[in-house]
Formats: sequence, C-alpha cells, structure tokens
Amino acid sequence: MNRYQSFREFYPFYLSQHEDLTCRRLHLVGSLLVLGVLATAFITGSWLWLLAAPLAGYGFAWVGHFVFEKNRPATFEYPLYSFMGDWVMLWQSLTGKLRL
Repeated sequence: MNRYQSFREFYPFYLSQHEDLTCRRLHLVGSLLVLGVLATAFITGSWLWLLAAPLAGYGFAWVGHFVFEKNRPATFEYPLYSFMGDWVMLWQSLTGKLRL
C-alpha cells in the first residue's frame, strides 16, 4: 500500500533519503549521463544507446545509496515517485535551490 497520496507528499521523504552530498552528486552525474545517452541515441539514430540509460542513471544513484547514504533506494518501493524525484532534484540542484 502506498502511504503517499501525491508526489508533493512524497518529495520531502525523497529528499530525506538523499541527505549525503556525495549521494546527491552521484544522482546528478547519473541523471546528466542519462540525458547524454538519450541525446546520443537521438542524434546517431542508434537506439542501442538506450540500453545504457538505466545503467547510467541507476548505477550512479545506487552507489550513492548503498555506499554513501547507507540506505535502500526509494525506487524499490516507489518507482514512479522516485523517478520523478530524480528529475526534480536535478532541476533544483542545477537552479541552486538544492545544495550540492
């Protein structure tokens, strides 16, 4: 059962799972790599690049959680909200609203 009725309710929990700055930075790197992979696939027309997107995004994020944050990624329990949280956290990081 989902204890969060909206992303707005979920996001503070999401941020609480990303307090370690190294974890946040690894999420940032992974998300930016995903954007690079998507751009490469689009520009080259080689859609095999898309196979690298989950590895880039989740690989960096999960290292951040297991090694630095020492917690279990929220994506296991809240996949959609966590996916949304990754992009909101990236945007807030890039715009200076969230500390890196």
